[in-house]
Amino acid sequence: MNLLHIDSSIQGEASASRALTAAAVARLKATDPSASVTYRDLGKEPPPHLTLEGLGAANPMLDEFLAADVVVIGVPMYNFNISSQLKAWIDRILVAGRTFSYGDNGPQGLAGGKRVILALTRGGQYAVGGPLEHAETYLRGVLAFIGITNPEVINADGLMMGDEVRAGAMAKALQYAETLAA
Repeated sequence: MNLLHIDSSIQGEASASRALTAAAVARLKATDPSASVTYRDLGKEPPPHLTLEGLGAANPMLDEFLAADVVVIGVPMYNFNISSQLKAWIDRILVAGRTFSYGDNGPQGLAGGKRVILALTRGGQYAVGGPLEHAETYLRGVLAFIGITNPEVINADGLMMGDEVRAGAMAKALQYAETLAA
């Protein structure tokens, strides 16, 4: 199994999403010790924002994504959406002819068959598809566009709503991560 581990938090070691991705990757490695892991830290080494000059350029992020069987993505929600670092990464993997194509019936995803696990952390409690939740909703749409229709989601909500709520949300999310099957 080729596993791509993406972290996008700017909070370093204090990051809740990093704790969840680390737990998920550790669990997957425990179930398949032969798994090869590629790690990319978008918080420490953010990809540049997409430019016209960047279109068509060599793209190691796309190559890593295409080579992966499983992708674990840390998704902290900032200001009701994903981080700009994660958005820049997504701009590198949505490439016509590689992860999607256009045909007579409209767009077709070309990256199906991958397993994607989203480790989503939010300071408040937001309903998916609600008026201020644009992180999970956006990622589900983007992934479906490239053919990945059923991402797994590890949620830790309410992290800024007090220590007790945070501890409970993290415990529940970490427990879920520890049950991931290979």
